[in-house]
Amino acid sequence: MEHTQNYLVVLFKNKRKKKIINKFKTHKKAQFFFKKLISDSENVIFPKMYENGVYCDFELALLEKTSGTFLPLFLKDDIGRQIKVDLDNGDYNISKIEKYRVEEEFVDYETKNKITTPVFIKKYLKSDGLKLVSKLNNKIVLQNDDKINLFTFKNVDDSERFIDSISELFKTQKRSDCLFVKDYSNYQRKFLYELLTEKGYSKSYLQRHSTTHLLKR
Repeated sequence: MEHTQNYLVVLFKNKRKKKIINKFKTHKKAQFFFKKLISDSENVIFPKMYENGVYCDFELALLEKTSGTFLPLFLKDDIGRQIKVDLDNGDYNISKIEKYRVEEEFVDYETKNKITTPVFIKKYLKSDGLKLVSKLNNKIVLQNDDKINLFTFKNVDDSERFIDSISELFKTQKRSDCLFVKDYSNYQRKFLYELLTEKGYSKSYLQRHSTTHLLKR
């Protein structure tokens, strides 16, 4: 016999329901799970801000099953506009909703797999040896002695945010084993292109600025 799920923890993207993360029968378990996700999201180093070229605002909501009729729920966006929240289910009402940081993923060029920032740090930024992390269009180039690794982001804004996020983390942790470069002179950029093409990377690929067309908010 299926038990009634009185509470839902739901991820919203731009005020519309993206997915149900979990379901609960009791408020205590739902509240604990909700608080744990919010707490974990505060530790996200590099949060997702774009999907398919569109700016995204994520929120986590705790929904409670209701027996009555509720008026539509409106929330304010970042510039003060009233936006109707799409619950897509009239049986539930939002009892709590908070901003939520979703872990962004980017492509490891060598493996062609998507990875997250914690994986990047654990695998490539071990404390031994001086490393250079630099931005080239929507790419991040990691140089460790003669070894070069390339990582591809959705757009230039993301690769720049990534550099800022990682460098800020290293300052907080008082780590000095990495150098971070966001901007190059024309001469330095030309040298980097030559270095990477000699390593077998396609110059046309390196010169791209995005994997998706970036739309304005």
